[in-house]
Amino acid sequence: MEALSLYELNNLVHKCLAQAMPQAYWVQAELSNVHSYSSGHCYLELVQKDERSNNLVAKARAVVWATKYRVLAPYFEQATGQRLTAGIKVLVNVTVSLHELYGYTLTVQNIDPTYTMGDLARRRREILNQLAQEGVLTLNKELPRPLLPQRVAVISSATAAGYGDFCHQLANNPRGFAFHTELFSAWMQGAQVESSVLEALDAINARREEFDVVVIIRGGGATSDLMGFDSYLLAAACAQFPLPIITGIGHERDDTVLDAVAHVRVKTPTAAAEWLIECMTMAADKLEALTARLHEGVSGLLARAQNVLERLGQLLRERSQLRLAREQRRLDLCKQRLPAGAYRNLSAARIKLQNVEAQLKQRALLRLSAQQYRLSLLGQRIADASPQRLLARGYSLTLLNGRALKDASTVRVGDTIITQLAQGQLSSEVKSLSWGADNQTSNPDEK
Repeated sequence: MEALSLYELNNLVHKCLAQAMPQAYWVQAELSNVHSYSSGHCYLELVQKDERSNNLVAKARAVVWATKYRVLAPYFEQATGQRLTAGIKVLVNVTVSLHELYGYTLTVQNIDPTYTMGDLARRRREILNQLAQEGVLTLNKELPRPLLPQRVAVISSATAAGYGDFCHQLANNPRGFAFHTELFSAWMQGAQVESSVLEALDAINARREEFDVVVIIRGGGATSDLMGFDSYLLAAACAQFPLPIITGIGHERDDTVLDAVAHVRVKTPTAAAEWLIECMTMAADKLEALTARLHEGVSGLLARAQNVLERLGQLLRERSQLRLAREQRRLDLCKQRLPAGAYRNLSAARIKLQNVEAQLKQRALLRLSAQQYRLSLLGQRIADASPQRLLARGYSLTLLNGRALKDASTVRVGDTIITQLAQGQLSSEVKSLSWGADNQTSNPDEK
């Protein structure tokens, strides 16, 4: 029996394939590996996975020669918004060959970007549908809007330009609002996006009482850099996070799954900072409106009290005059009834009447003076009780988690408290506590 050399066998298979499969075929597959070289050629690994077990059922090498790759790569990226990268599904037009030395290879002649776009959209829809079925899709959106979002946990790359823009925008806000930001560094593109952002969320959740909102930001870039934000695990974690999440990942054209579940989605890191400033502006405007209403209410109260006092004074004068008139008439009647020798007693009665009249006038004046003094004290007490007057006199308002602090026993060592002064605010960390009649003290060293 005549034996064939390996080359002869491969050559025979090469010819058979060329004769049996001369035309090009459209093939659906997933990119497993993508490598481009300085020569301009791009080498791919195409795979197919079982839909149930996710196990590989087929795999083949493919190549896009430089002359084709220079045309197909920008065409695909312009149409889909992303580069050819591992993990995406493609519809490629290939010819089949077997090289005597390099083996079985598929040569890519064309690529259909609409198939990839449809698959990415389908994957996003599947994730959103799964979150909706689990009842968590809108949980973060349903959280109340923070009234004073001053304590901000930021998830971003420390070197990202978008992070610098965000901090600069907050620091230079026109109203001079004070913000406390803390960076939780994470990868914002590549395969590590999901795991690093999840780690940052875990770290924030462990200290969630210290923050009002979470901001996830990154700078601009290719749409392919956003694939890490189309993750079910990341979307589920953000949807169920106990603090409102604001996303500004720097891409205006495409929305990611993370954008869909976030409390607020803005386009850029700068827009995220503007949203926080707007929240503070609304709260400040509301406070100013309440202050104006309080001033108007106090002024109205004083005006009404002044009117009441004036009416009381008028009524007192009228009643005093009526009383004097009645007494005068009584005196005249007595004079008519008295004999001639009784004028002496009449003179005494007149003097007594004059004394009564003087006493009534004096009492009326004293009562009127007392009411005016009481009204003056009331106006002064109301003015002294205004928040601005108290702060200007050196008093301060201490806030814990946005609420006025009245009892030291509600504070824990390590808590951050905000002290509102007449001009500005102070942020302090509680080192020790004291309260009660015995001046009980609590600090970390005593525990």
